[in-house]
This record gives sequence, structure tokens and C-alpha cells, in this order.
Amino acid sequence: MSPPAPSATVRDAALPARVLGRSGIVVSALGFGGAPLGDLYGELDDLAAITTVEAAARGGVTLFDTAPLYGRGLSEHRVGTALRRRPRASFVLSTKVGRVYAAAPNGVRNREGYVGGLQFEGRFDYSRDGCLRSLEQSLLRLGLASVDIALVHDLDPWAHGDALETRIREVLGGAWRALCDLRAAGVVRAIGLGVNDAGVCERFAREADPDCVMLAGRYSLLEQPALPFLELALARGIGVMLGGVYNSGILATGPIAGAKYDYREAPPAVLARVGRIQDVCGAHGVALAHAAAQFPLGHAAVSSVVLGAVTPSEVVQNLAAFARPVPAALWRDLVAEGLLSADAPVPG
Repeated sequence: MSPPAPSATVRDAALPARVLGRSGIVVSALGFGGAPLGDLYGELDDLAAITTVEAAARGGVTLFDTAPLYGRGLSEHRVGTALRRRPRASFVLSTKVGRVYAAAPNGVRNREGYVGGLQFEGRFDYSRDGCLRSLEQSLLRLGLASVDIALVHDLDPWAHGDALETRIREVLGGAWRALCDLRAAGVVRAIGLGVNDAGVCERFAREADPDCVMLAGRYSLLEQPALPFLELALARGIGVMLGGVYNSGILATGPIAGAKYDYREAPPAVLARVGRIQDVCGAHGVALAHAAAQFPLGHAAVSSVVLGAVTPSEVVQNLAAFARPVPAALWRDLVAEGLLSADAPVPG
């Protein structure tokens, strides 16, 4: 299969850049999320996936995030293949620790939510040795000698339920100490968490003092429960990368039938609220997805909004979401309608 032709609107360019908290790492305000490249919703052609990463880099994206979970290593393979063709200083690479993988020659029993992916079986391991092994495996899959950011992955109630407290103690006594040593040795530049829970972020901000976090789904145009954590992060110099700013899709698609919210079909109350937000956006001539992508950057703690893509055309759509500022009156109208917290900072 031939690679898709690069879009004429995607070329080497510059996006707004921000410093990732006290780490000093400069990242693009729009980051590239590698989860879909692990065959999340459907099996992808390798060359098309690699071309998508290259399109993001040409479009000015400098922050690329992936993880062993994503297709059980497949996303790291694809992201690494694309990025190692570029000068190492031209991009910031983030991956995650907390799972280790072994070959599954008789088939994968736990696909971990991915339609496709590689034939490996994963297990959680937040010990010191597990962390070091996880990162070593990632470097081999990426084909790169270093990553910039290492995040402890899925240390939240979504993944561990009642066992969360046990897992937190395991991390603090094992993986976290390993990451601190790697940072001190200059192997990685910044360490933190990649989770779906703002409460865990608050706890680690107080007990472990991370450089940064990747927080998914908890701060968006639809809802802002992570606002207290963002205030704490700002006070402590913790850089924040936000994923899931479309709340699993509904802020990108609008309140259509079958729209997804938090990985499930959106309930009627959420559909209705998103419909009202969309109406306010429409009155100002702004696409719902564009407002949703730009809103989180209004908070000074947020360094980058990380969006996934599986084709160069989706990269173009993501870039377009940042191409034109949202009028200040739109944010004011959302607050007036009770659709946006008056305490939430807005862009501009």
C-alpha cells in the first residue's frame, strides 16, 4: 500500500509552545496522542500510521505521547519508526511505565481494549525492577536511545478498583524511586503520572512532587472536576498535559445518536448539555470541537492538549482547531448560561 499523500495544508510549521512546568521542557500546545495507533478502534496499515505521525511533525507538533499499553507495543513501534527519521532535538517523546509484556505465542487472552495490536501479554508491575524493565522494553520498541518524559501509567480507580491503595504503595516504594534515579542520572528529563483521575494527581502532587502529569478526561469544556488539581499544579510548578478533552468523542461529534462519553454511550443529560454548548458555539460561528480543543489551554498550568489521529487528514483537523482564536464573548455566554464554571480560566 502506498502512503497517503501529505496534505497541502500540513507542512513544516510552528505551533504555539509552552514550558512544561518546572521541567523546563518546551512542548507544542497541541500534542500528538499515540493511543489510536495501537489499533484501538480498528486495524491500521503500518505505513499509513507512520505517515500520520510524520504529518503531525510537519504541522509543528513537537510533543508525542505513547505507551506500552497502546496495542501492546504497536503504537511505540509506529511512533518510533516515524520519529527516528527526524533530528532527536526536534521532538519531545513521552511514554509510560507500569506494565511489562511477554510473548504470547498461543494467542493473547487480554487484549486490553484494543482491536488489533501485537501478540504480547501484559501485566501490571509497579516495582523498581518492573519500571526499569518496562522502560527498557519501550526503548527497544521505539528504536531510540532515550525518552524525555516517563509517566507511571493507569494508577487510578479505573484500572485497580479496591486495590488502588496497594498499588499506590507499590509505586511509591518501587517505580517512583526508580524514576527519580533515572531523572537524576539524566536518562529521562521529567517524570510523572499518566492517569484518568484528578484525585490521584492531587495526592502525588503532595506526596511525590512529580514534574508533570498526563490527565485524561477530567478537564474539558463539558466538565471541570480537575480544577482544584490544576490550581495546585500551577502553585507547585507541575506541568500538565491534557488528554481526553473531547470526553471520549462527544465534544468532537456533538450530541448525535451513539455519541460516546467516558467510553460509553452518552446519557440523555450529557447529550442535552452538549447540545446547549454547541448552540452557544454556533451562535459565534465556532465549531464545537474547536472550542473544546482550545478551552483547556486557558489554564496556565496546562502546557499541551494531546489529541490522537489515525490519518494525515485527522492531523489537519486537529491543527485547524487551533488556527483561529475563539471569541471571548463565547466563553462569557457559556458562563452566563451556566454551562461553564465561572472559576475556570479561559483562553485570551
